[in-house]
Amino acid sequence: MGKAIIFSAPSGSGKTTVVKHLMENMAEKLSFSISATTRKPRPSETDGKEYYFLSESDFKQKIKDGEFVEYEEVYQGIFYGTLQSEVQRIWDSDKTVIFDVDVKGGLSLKQKFENNALAIFLRPPSIDELITRLRGRSTEVEHELQQRIAKANYELTFEKSYDTVIINDILEETYRKSINTVENFIHS
Repeated sequence: MGKAIIFSAPSGSGKTTVVKHLMENMAEKLSFSISATTRKPRPSETDGKEYYFLSESDFKQKIKDGEFVEYEEVYQGIFYGTLQSEVQRIWDSDKTVIFDVDVKGGLSLKQKFENNALAIFLRPPSIDELITRLRGRSTEVEHELQQRIAKANYELTFEKSYDTVIINDILEETYRKSINTVENFIHS
């Protein structure tokens, strides 16, 4: 079994931005785990690049077939999960797998991989800043935005369950802390 880096955060905290930075600066050591989801792709997203976009019936069949390392119904009817085949593909290339997953998915992965995984919780500097970031994305209508804010407040209660917490306040500082934390784990 190889090593795994798990980045989790409430929606809008910047985890995708931080993981992309790590991938750009540590490409020889890390490979991104592409999650599967039943949500519809955003205009800029490509199947097999940002996510594997599956129908709900295909996703549920893969659950029955035991093909997921972890999965979660994040919002009603919207599933996200990590395929075992994706993780194995990365380990077979002698790289550390890096995950960008929701909080519950991150804890499931940590439980599965135990000491072979480092679980990092990326926290916004405040809930007000998180709300500003979510509104700035303009990707949801108001009731969806309110769902994300409520979920973010709930997810913030899990930060103590993670191996380490990084506050995403000043982006360059967040990048530096993230690279140092990941480097130290990979070489431990």
